[in-house]
Amino acid sequence: MKFCSTLLALSIASSFTAQANELNDLERITVSSDFREQALMFLPASATILSESQIESRQAQHLEDVLNIGANINFASGASRGRFVQIRGIGERSQFSEPSNPSVGFLVDDFDFSGIAGVGTLFDVQQVEILRGPQATEFGASAMAGVIKIKTVDAGPEQSGKLSFSLAEQNTWSLGGAYGNAITDSLFYRVAVQQYKSDGFVENTFLNRDDTDNLDEFTSRVKLKYLATDWLTFDLNYQYFDIDNGYDAFSLENSRESRADEPGFDRQETHALGLKTEINSEFADIFIILSQSDSDMGYSYDEDWTYVGFHPDEYSSVDSYFRDRDTKNMDIRLLSNDSSTLFNGSTQWLFGLYSKTMDEDLLREYTYADTDFTSRYQQDNFAVYSQLDTQLSETLSLRLGLRADRFEIDYADNSGFSQTSDKTLIGGKAVLDYSLDSASVYASLSRGYKAAGFNPDERVTAEKRIYQPEYNWNYEIGVKGNFVNYDAFIRIAVFYMDREDTQVSDYDVQTRADGSATFIDIIGNADTGTNWGYELESGWQVNEHVNLHANLGWLDATFEGYTLADGSVVNKQDQAQAPNYTFNIGADVRLSEQVSWTIDADGKDEYRFSDGNDEKSPSYVLVNTAMRFDVQDWSCSVWVKNVFDRTYYVRGFGGFNNDPREGYATPEPYYQLGDGRQVGVSAQYTF
Repeated sequence: MKFCSTLLALSIASSFTAQANELNDLERITVSSDFREQALMFLPASATILSESQIESRQAQHLEDVLNIGANINFASGASRGRFVQIRGIGERSQFSEPSNPSVGFLVDDFDFSGIAGVGTLFDVQQVEILRGPQATEFGASAMAGVIKIKTVDAGPEQSGKLSFSLAEQNTWSLGGAYGNAITDSLFYRVAVQQYKSDGFVENTFLNRDDTDNLDEFTSRVKLKYLATDWLTFDLNYQYFDIDNGYDAFSLENSRESRADEPGFDRQETHALGLKTEINSEFADIFIILSQSDSDMGYSYDEDWTYVGFHPDEYSSVDSYFRDRDTKNMDIRLLSNDSSTLFNGSTQWLFGLYSKTMDEDLLREYTYADTDFTSRYQQDNFAVYSQLDTQLSETLSLRLGLRADRFEIDYADNSGFSQTSDKTLIGGKAVLDYSLDSASVYASLSRGYKAAGFNPDERVTAEKRIYQPEYNWNYEIGVKGNFVNYDAFIRIAVFYMDREDTQVSDYDVQTRADGSATFIDIIGNADTGTNWGYELESGWQVNEHVNLHANLGWLDATFEGYTLADGSVVNKQDQAQAPNYTFNIGADVRLSEQVSWTIDADGKDEYRFSDGNDEKSPSYVLVNTAMRFDVQDWSCSVWVKNVFDRTYYVRGFGGFNNDPREGYATPEPYYQLGDGRQVGVSAQYTF
């Protein structure tokens, strides 16, 4: 931690030594997650924007490959990908039989994939936007902790295309192509297709296979933009994902050698179609966003992690979940334009109506269940929202946002349990922003929320069946500045979050007749939760050859007043997946006109894996590096991930014993290991 503190001091000192004369191109980044596209420099919120070049330099194939760049961002796996994200210590860590209400919103363009981030692939992506803190006005209940948006490359009038290829250890390869152009003066298109495959890092010694924890991900999209008139625009967006990954990650010895005779899988096939209509009238700019997605998902794991015949006291069990989720969204927004502002042009306004319908059917096939478990979860969501942006003076502005969400939830399963819930949740924000040409300061108060839900497992006691909505008050102060003589920037945010009826993930461990353990995932409500800390992001273009960056997050996250499944009472405890510090530091060095070198390091403090046990991930630092060669329209990179082959964990469990050789007696920790060192090459041709 002493190293991190020194780094922080140096980052601040070096940034403030520069003087501001003009804006740096590095900071002319536009954020699309806001209602009106806005420069990152003047966005009154804590945000990380990861550019296409950053994604390529990290050789990132999936969202999990870039999340460590952002301050106070963490993720959990327990699947083929780290698709359960936490922002400032808040977020989900798994999804089994319960209908999960996500704390972190996840979008690909205008498609809401919150809770199913397995489709977070990164081919032909313009940027990844991470907004920290409640974003209720814009995104409602899906963004109590924040939101992540993947913005893909749009269709446009200019011809542009690329072909990319990569090859690496573990029989890893990718092949992709993207192309866009104009069909007529008013009709444009873009098409992107990529296939990515890897055998993974696990060797199954029983099946004599090295691909049971593999990755097999296909991404494709087609975009059309039609400029019907000078006041009417249509954007059509179709995306198709076919994720067919293996899942064979745990072993009794916490190694990368599996003995599973029925290795699991982690699959998702998604069709998504969206239409965005923009109408520019004299009175207002009107946006109508319609989208529909259908996702067929399958998730399975070998619960015993071994094979039949492994031990006389063995058990053999497989747990499989099959979901069919159909989602329909409609968002209608009216935004003021120059002719319709209020109070002599000082106030911009917007008004919106939102509706969402989600149907999810679940089939669970479990060895120890008498029959298959089926359930249906239906959620109808209607919201109304509004925002005012008032320019109080040339440098001072006030933003007021308000949103009311009405949820109607119906749930029923074949165990005989059924439940309905009707609730209206209210959130919003008030932001005071002081901006100059090269710096801004903001102070904000925001309230986010998360819907109630059910614990449907028939073994859960009646009093634990239902959990209540959660509210999150966020108090934040931020400073952003550009210092151009040395091409430097700095962004700092300090926050305090007060959570009410904190939804806590727990599990109930039960003992089978043969002495082996089974655990039931449940969600309950603690009385309060407190999350506070800061984020710092900085960059410095030292000269034309060297660019440095340093991002640091510090977090203190606890909850109080909760009775665990074993009956013990938590007076105060650290929240799970909430390391005290996270950091990313790195350098980009141009060695010549054709050759450049990048190196960066991601670090995290230790943190609890779950609220219901004491197992922790140790602190760790991962180093990645790449050497890039550019020749005309070609680029080629030689890269290494996890350079020093550090051992680290992306999911962990405790409080039970899964080893028949030990009589299932003494509780042991069990870990899912992160990827080891990997060396590869990549090439790309742009035209």
